[in-house]
Formats: sequence, C-alpha cells, structure tokens
Amino acid sequence: MASKQIKFKVAAAHAAPVFMNKKATIKKAVNLIELAAHDDIKLVVFPETFIPGYPYWIECYPPLKQVGALAKYAEESVVVETNGEDMSAIQDACRRSGVAISLGISERIAGGHTLFNSQVIIDSDGNILGVHRKLQPTYAERYVWAQGNGSSLRNWQLSLGWNLGGLACWEHTMNGARQALITQNQHIHAGAWPALSTMAGFESVADAQIEALMKAHALTAQVFVITASNYVDDTCLNWMKENLGDQDLVKAGGGWSSVLHPFCAYISGPHTGAEEKLVQGEVDFSQLGQVKVWIDAAGHYQRPEILQFNFDTRPHWADEKTQHFKPRVEEKTTTEETEGTA
Repeated sequence: MASKQIKFKVAAAHAAPVFMNKKATIKKAVNLIELAAHDDIKLVVFPETFIPGYPYWIECYPPLKQVGALAKYAEESVVVETNGEDMSAIQDACRRSGVAISLGISERIAGGHTLFNSQVIIDSDGNILGVHRKLQPTYAERYVWAQGNGSSLRNWQLSLGWNLGGLACWEHTMNGARQALITQNQHIHAGAWPALSTMAGFESVADAQIEALMKAHALTAQVFVITASNYVDDTCLNWMKENLGDQDLVKAGGGWSSVLHPFCAYISGPHTGAEEKLVQGEVDFSQLGQVKVWIDAAGHYQRPEILQFNFDTRPHWADEKTQHFKPRVEEKTTTEETEGTA
C-alpha cells in the first residue's frame, strides 16, 4: 500500500480549451500541469470534456444541422492508449512534474467512432490508472456520447496514498452513482462541469445547482471535493458561428470551480467567470478523523441491516473487457466486494 501524504496542495483548473483543437488543447493542458508543479500542487482536476471542449452547439441548433460538427468532434476526441499519440505528452508532463490529474475528455474508442464523456486519471508517475465514462449523458448529450457502465464507476489509488474518483456534471444527481464511490472508500472527488450558467434558462440557477451538488457529496461522502469548470470564450463562440451560424442561447463566461472540505467549508473559491485560474488549496487529511466522529458513510452511518445497496460492475464495451490498463489496486474493488450492502 502506498504511504499516505497527509497534507498537499490540489487545484481545479478553471480554464477554457482551445475549442475544437485537440492538439492545441493538449499543449494547454501540459502548460497547466507545469504551472501547477511550479506552485507545488500535487493533484489537478480539469473540467468536463476539456479536450476538445464541451459541444455547446448541441443546445443551440437543430440536430440535422449538426452532423458535420459532430463528425468533426469525433475527429478531435481523444483516444486513450498508454503512450499513444493523444496521451503521451500529457503522461510525460505528469511524470516530469510529479502532478497527478483527472482530465475531462471526449473519448473516442480506438479504431472506431463511438464517443464517451470521460475522465482519465493519470498518476504523478505518468501511468494511466483508469477512465471513468459518464453513465448517463444528459438531454442533447445523448446523441453525442454513448452510455458508460459500472465497470468504470470506481476510485483509483494515487501515489499520494488516497483514493480518487469522479463524476461529470448532472451525473452527480444520480445518488446511486455517488453511493457506489462511497462504498469503495473514496477520499477525493473530482467534479467536472461545463459552463452551465452561460446557457439560456440556466443563468440564475446553474451555479446554485453545482454548489448544492458538490457540497452534498462532500458532506455525505466525507471527502475533499475538487470542482473544475470551463468557461465559454471567443474561440468557442466563433467556432459555432462560423460552422453552424448565429445563435443567442449560449453566452461568454460562466463556470464554477472550487475546493471543498468534507464539512462543506471552502478551502478555495468559488471562482466563476472568464478568468483562467488554478483554484488551489491545501487538503489536510489529519482533519478527516474529526469529521468521521460525526458521520462515517463507509462505517457506522451505513446501517446495512436497513439500507442495502449494490451495483453492477461488469464491463459492457469490448475495449473495457480487454482491461488495457493495469491500475494499482489497493482497495477492494471486486464484484463481490462492491455489490455488498452499504
């Protein structure tokens, strides 16, 4: 078992991608990792589908006008292969800098066209520990990304000694998904989001929704929560205008990023708007024992004789069944162990 570092700095990358440009956004991700290392940050969480950007146009134009944009989006999506063309520079940056990351991507199956809304976990030694695929794409997202499954609904142990898991956007409304991470002894949560408050109808409610969901998970799971959101910039708005036409449903700005304590206090943030920033703060696991005295979701607050919980950990997609990653396994993650009561 890896030795546990009790105090260290973490950050949410409140940043916009170079929209629809995979190579340029990979370079930007590398720059942010290097910037984090300069500040002695050990873990960085990136926004939802940071590479190649969240496809805001799906909310703005009729589906039949989006075919070309969606095909281009697939081309710019990331193929997750160890030291592959898309991942090697990012893995090398993590290795050189000693920074672990949770990276939001639009993931494309190797040799195919099917996409997933994913979070890639890369340790500070550059190894890809695993990929979480969003279980249920929301609303118009359903014609962009396929559904994930329980095989990627898990935590991965970092070299820091703590278990990192994550969810994307309204996946946090799925209480069962959050509970699955709790039962697997989560310590740090990576919450990945787009700039919801820029969308028509969400201007006054989006930030409140994100804050509520992130604080709810911090308290109910007793974990440190790192929330990273992108913001909408001119590269995004101009790309949509040039390729799909005028629209007035998505504006510039937005995003909500923070670092939360398990008792819901802000360690850093919240930070909003079109200012790029590593929202950083120190997590101190020596404080966790005082939280667990009150509530321990993996212990005395389970009440398993009353509240029973299970989920299906079987992989569904062919590439998941090949187990192309060999992550460090320190915690119990087998089907029998994760399908027990909680």
